[in-house]
Amino acid sequence: MSQEQIKRYTVIDKSLSGIFTVKEAAEHLDLSVRQVIRLRKGVKEEGAAALIHKNQGRKPAHATPDDLKQTIIKLKTSDNYKDANFKHFQELIERFEGIKLSYTTIYEALTGAGIQSPKKRRRFKPHRRRKRKAQRGLLIQMDATPHNWFGGSKKYALHGGIDDATGEVVGLYMTKNECLQGYFETTRQIILNEGIPISIYSDRHAIFLSTKAGKLTIEEQLEGKVCNDTQFGRAMKELGVTIIPARSAQAKGRVERLWETLQSRLPVELKIAGITTIDEANEFLKNYIPLFNKQFAVEPAEAESAFRPLAQGIDLDCILCVKEKRKVDNGGVFSFYSRHFKVEPKDNQHSIPPQTYVRVFISSISGVKVEYKGRIYETVPFAKPKRAVNDTEKARKSTAHTPPDSHYYKYGQNLFKQVTFEDSDQEILDMIHKVFLGKYNKLA
Repeated sequence: MSQEQIKRYTVIDKSLSGIFTVKEAAEHLDLSVRQVIRLRKGVKEEGAAALIHKNQGRKPAHATPDDLKQTIIKLKTSDNYKDANFKHFQELIERFEGIKLSYTTIYEALTGAGIQSPKKRRRFKPHRRRKRKAQRGLLIQMDATPHNWFGGSKKYALHGGIDDATGEVVGLYMTKNECLQGYFETTRQIILNEGIPISIYSDRHAIFLSTKAGKLTIEEQLEGKVCNDTQFGRAMKELGVTIIPARSAQAKGRVERLWETLQSRLPVELKIAGITTIDEANEFLKNYIPLFNKQFAVEPAEAESAFRPLAQGIDLDCILCVKEKRKVDNGGVFSFYSRHFKVEPKDNQHSIPPQTYVRVFISSISGVKVEYKGRIYETVPFAKPKRAVNDTEKARKSTAHTPPDSHYYKYGQNLFKQVTFEDSDQEILDMIHKVFLGKYNKLA
């Protein structure tokens, strides 16, 4: 018997002995007179056993079986599920193991075994909530987050966009680090799947906003100086999208909360799917986004969408790319980052006049192309032959020590190695890769 039950028996026994009246016993036990009368009758007939609940010590019929609890604990401590928070774990075992249980049942089983959720509730500094936009496409919050998505210590950057009106993820793309390519590919997903948004809400990263923006003096402005757009800013202008820079991480809270959710859930999903590379992850994300939105997205205040369709005849590859001006020589050859390319006109295209400036498009998708008078020209790698050196020039050659290219005096001066042979496709891809991953985001 518990101490409470012993106390009740003592008072009821004294009531039966005439020491306490029924009313006094009710006051001592903080019970009603009617309840004391019922207890007196029970003790008369059964003794102290009347004060013990008949189900005491008996397992409830609806209780979770012990073997099922052990199965839950074993699954939670397995390699696939050990990093999942309790709510995500509940969803995963229903999807992959066919075990459907309430969150409370799972919580009690796991905490009873001493297992804590990786995502405990923490106290956050309160911030004023901003009202959602009324329509889809009015505002896309865009950002990137580095995280060890495949486990281990190596981090990769996940770029993403979330619709402010609905909380829908409208684009996700992973790269080695935060870069122009990641944001271009996220934007490509948004436009191809949804349409062109009205505005993009981003941080003040140099990819979105020139580092000189807002720093021009009055004298410089009067002289007509302007800050060049970044490559991303130029692309958004061509698409008619307004970039709104946020002044704090809390200002773009929806995308920040998205990263918190994905950092908790996505590594577990990738591990279960056996995905360990960036390319595999980007393929996986195409199918994961609809599942995520089905669970977390909300309905907009207004059914009408603000997304605009991409007009026919517009080549997105010629917008979501790096654009630079270059001059072609007499043979239609131009240089870019110490590489040489030759313009290859098609049958219906005229040759580009010598010493003419052209616009060069560099894209990780379409490679290197040239625009001249509204026409797009293909290019091929070109290697200029070495100039023959005569004996007199050889004799004049200095014998002074020449520092290697890796020397700190030379570091950064020549980003790409000069070649004198036909560039391979892989070398061209490496060049494009460096362009997109570098801080080379401003117009010439």
